Amino acid sequence: MTRYHQPRSRYTAYDGGPDPLAPPVDIAEALDAIGEDVMAGYSPERAMREFLRRGPSTGSGQAGRRGLDDLARRIAEKRRELTQRHNLDGTLQEVRELLDHAVLSERGQLARDISMDDGDRALRELTLDNLPPSTAAAVNELSSYDWQSREARDDYERIKDLLGREMLDQRFAGMKQALENATDEDRAAVNEMLTDLNQLLSKHAAGQDTQQDFDDFMDRHGEFFPENPESVEELIDALAQRAAAAQRMMNSMTAEQRAELMSLAEQAFGSPALMQQLTELDANLQALRPGEDWRGSEQFDGEQGLGLGDGTGALQDLADLDALAEQLAQSYDGARLDDVDLDKLARQLGDEAAVDARTLQRLEQALRDSGYLKRSSDGQLKLSPKAMRQLGKALLKDVATRMSGRQGQRDLRQAGAAGELSGASREWQFGDTEPWDVTRTITNAVRRTVGEAEARWSSRARNEPESRPEFRIQVGDVEVSETEARTQAAVALLVDTSFSMAMDGRWVPMKRTALALHTLIRSRFRGDALQLIGFGRHAQVMDIEELTGLDAMWDKGTNLHHALLLANRFFRKHPTAQPVLLVVTDGEPTSHLEPDGEVYFEYPPHPLTVAYSVRELDNSGRLGAQTTFFRLGSDPGLARFVDSMARRVDGRVVAPELDDLGAAVVGSYLGSRGPAGLGDRYGDWFDA
Repeated sequence: MTRYHQPRSRYTAYDGGPDPLAPPVDIAEALDAIGEDVMAGYSPERAMREFLRRGPSTGSGQAGRRGLDDLARRIAEKRRELTQRHNLDGTLQEVRELLDHAVLSERGQLARDISMDDGDRALRELTLDNLPPSTAAAVNELSSYDWQSREARDDYERIKDLLGREMLDQRFAGMKQALENATDEDRAAVNEMLTDLNQLLSKHAAGQDTQQDFDDFMDRHGEFFPENPESVEELIDALAQRAAAAQRMMNSMTAEQRAELMSLAEQAFGSPALMQQLTELDANLQALRPGEDWRGSEQFDGEQGLGLGDGTGALQDLADLDALAEQLAQSYDGARLDDVDLDKLARQLGDEAAVDARTLQRLEQALRDSGYLKRSSDGQLKLSPKAMRQLGKALLKDVATRMSGRQGQRDLRQAGAAGELSGASREWQFGDTEPWDVTRTITNAVRRTVGEAEARWSSRARNEPESRPEFRIQVGDVEVSETEARTQAAVALLVDTSFSMAMDGRWVPMKRTALALHTLIRSRFRGDALQLIGFGRHAQVMDIEELTGLDAMWDKGTNLHHALLLANRFFRKHPTAQPVLLVVTDGEPTSHLEPDGEVYFEYPPHPLTVAYSVRELDNSGRLGAQTTFFRLGSDPGLARFVDSMARRVDGRVVAPELDDLGAAVVGSYLGSRGPAGLGDRYGDWFDA
């Protein structure tokens, strides 16, 4: 019997890269936040950056957000911890401890050795008593001392071995541990590697090396390079970064510490040959990578001493942290979150931080790929029409909520935009799109059902059992509500963009109002025409993207005259439409256009400025414009001016709170564009 074995599956831990099981990022929260910041005057690019800095919500409030700011904070904390916990004299402290122990052991041996000549003992004790206070000088002076204590001799040899391993660990991470208890053959292998390395680097600097030279070098000495570089350039990069960190460590020491270490270096492995090789290596690397930071330094204020190798590693960590801080700051031109080195971030802060950064990278990419943000011809990021529709829809829902709470308002179901309900109904005909008159339809069906039941009952024999009539609506029962043709409207929304609007916190409500009205007209009243006109020192026609992205304007001046000129020009382009003039302002007119096109400004308002504004408003009245002024603020002069202007054209004045501005403007538009009372009938117009 043949036995079949299914292949066994092998599973390993996830080791980075995009998680195939990760859910797609949710950009809804990001779009809401970006839209809110854009309304506040941020550019879309800045709004997106601010959201990425805060990070998406994790359900734990502001403290639970893990954005760029949180990562940058953790980077700064680790940097501060490194410098405040450690100092750089760890090697000197370790050498001093070994030296003190060796001297103490030697003194004990001298005291115990009764066979020693008294003169020899006295000479040796004199040597030990007069050792210089400098650790390096003491070590050098004892280099020729004939130790009587085996333990003391071993301690002194450990000093030379420690210095050699620390010097190598500065340039080659891990050497201190790898060469512990090393033999003479191990040290000879290191010397051979350094000789071959310096020859390779010198050859490379002269442009005479080949890939084969590198391959041969790695075949002989690859065990010294766990990074496994694949070219001489990669090898130089790794060595230069480490060597530069070692130099920055030396720069961070005091002059006394540097002098001590340089003097001690001569005792490394008991021979100056090692230091000569390392000095040549440093010179080669500085010549090949002058762009590395060879002159920097750090201030270490802690109590925990670091050896030369660990200190160099700490300086490398600080360099990595500084690079990550710059990447997370995103403050340079063309910055993208893809610039963040996730491997480096994982090494410094752990895998969780790298996952957070990867999520932010995917979120940024999703925002750019979603179609909500687009790059303009000048390279600036803009909200796309798709994003504007989404933002406007959200604002319009807020307006509807506010309007539904007003007294005297009532909902009325609307179906389609073919016309306004007249109150009459008629029998449905094929092709009709008007809403059903449900009451008439049900009544017709009931009457027909009852009539049919009576006819059947009268035709049956008296002894037949009576059955309950079956109620169903038939086509002939259906009646639809008649509608009147709706008049098209030409709507001019004039919004004040003067200095006072920005100064008094009215900038954002003004833009939210414009976007809500624009969304309502574009989505539910597409036959109407809308023009947005901003007026400060002068007036200009704006599209909705331009207005919502408009930065606060600090030029003084309220040129209502120019704005009314543009509005009347717009009305004349739509002679068959009902003109609707909506003016949002917080100040009297203080500037006007001169006949030569120049702007005249004066405060308090010049009588000529007021006269020009009144003349253009009269022109609007003659064109039949239904006018509403929305007065912001409580300035008495503005109130008198607006009231008198409204009376001239039989218009209205509304003084809403800032939060109700959008509802007031939209309600006024709905009330101006149809039969009397239409302003009370908004219902489903907001159900886009």
